[in-house]
Amino acid sequence: MVFYNFLDSTMAILYNFLDSAMASLSSALWSMPLVILLLGGGIFFSIYSRLTPLLYFRHAIQVLMGKYDSDDAPGQITHFEALSSALAGTVGMGNIAGVAVAIHTGGPGAIFWMWVTAVLGMSTKFFTCTLALMYRGYDDQGEIQGGVMYYIEEGLGKKYSFLAKIFSASGLFGCICFFQANQLAQIIRDSFYAPLNMFQTNPFTGNLITGMIVSCIVGSVIFGGIKRIAKVASRLVPTMVGLYLLAAFIVLAKNFTEIPGVFSLIIMDAFSGNAVAGGALGSVIIIGVKRGLFSNEAGTGTETMAHGAAKTNEPVREGLVAMLGPFIDTIIVCSITALIILISGVYTQDLNGVSMTAMAFKTELGLPGEIFLLIAVLTFAFSTMFGYSYYGQKCISHLFGTKWKKPYNIFYVVMLVVASISSLDIAVNFVDSAYAMMVIPTMFSSLMLSPKVIKEAKRYFSTF
Repeated sequence: MVFYNFLDSTMAILYNFLDSAMASLSSALWSMPLVILLLGGGIFFSIYSRLTPLLYFRHAIQVLMGKYDSDDAPGQITHFEALSSALAGTVGMGNIAGVAVAIHTGGPGAIFWMWVTAVLGMSTKFFTCTLALMYRGYDDQGEIQGGVMYYIEEGLGKKYSFLAKIFSASGLFGCICFFQANQLAQIIRDSFYAPLNMFQTNPFTGNLITGMIVSCIVGSVIFGGIKRIAKVASRLVPTMVGLYLLAAFIVLAKNFTEIPGVFSLIIMDAFSGNAVAGGALGSVIIIGVKRGLFSNEAGTGTETMAHGAAKTNEPVREGLVAMLGPFIDTIIVCSITALIILISGVYTQDLNGVSMTAMAFKTELGLPGEIFLLIAVLTFAFSTMFGYSYYGQKCISHLFGTKWKKPYNIFYVVMLVVASISSLDIAVNFVDSAYAMMVIPTMFSSLMLSPKVIKEAKRYFSTF
């Protein structure tokens, strides 16, 4: 008993320190200049390309479905596996818990700015992922690789290699699924431990046990490399997204007459600044952009590492496939989650994160809804953890060589345990800070290389 009291007090002191430190860092990084870089960059890409990529939406679907696949093309995985691996990192807790966090901190209006981020993010992803294929490099084992760090060095030259190192170093931490592991522990605590009256006096132990189990499951997959990750993701993600949408449509069909009012609430709140936290319009925009970025990752550069492994001789094709990501992730999945939360009315309660979304599903569908969301959270959280480990491996390989892949995987699974016993605020601020550091080199280099993308796109689209 004395030990547990000592442990609780020690953890409380540590939590308070980390919470304050991470909140200060996140606030400093996520100022208006970074928001302008993200949104302004997306606007620039959209105007500069004259929305041409969006006009080839149907063609992008054809590429995704394998019409142009070639076993002889350089790369490791198919277009479909590349998008599935990328979506494994984006379609997940950002869509379920991240939307709830956005509404809790920024009000319903934050969802509108998530939409803006997604629409502009489609153009951003087209540019960044096309570049990932145009300027692929090689690791120290001679294996072809793609990603922001490679197109910085191959496209901009060695004098900009410091930007590549900033991206890779930030990615080592940004790719740790702190938020996912934290929210997974939370829903396990709410759905299993609480009803069974387990670990009520000592939640730390319960979270620790959850974290250790999660790390073991993740470790069994990620040590198999990108091919195993892609194979698992290509099966998990489409199936779970389909089931999630089915359950969501049942809720929306039941409350069909309320949908127009919810959309009106989102749009009105987006420009009124009357957020739940009482923030001004500027803070609502920042919250929406942060959560939108966390949802679809357009501008962070993480997705370039998955798409950069695609088998193709045509960079524009993979850019078009990547463009579909923000549409699926934020425009469809996040919007549906937001509608369910707002229709249920639970956003007015003292709930946050996955607990809010779980209560929304329970309110609308009863116990089956709660059980289903638990299954969805488990699936999405694990698929994200699988995909992100690959990104982290790429980052550390670029910095120190491929021999550091296995040590990083060990570090990765250990950090999942740390995330499980951390607070939600620490998890959110940790991820936001790392993402902000990844955005700077990604957007800067992509803007500088954008003329190269336009030239390549003109050549490719001229064949149609």
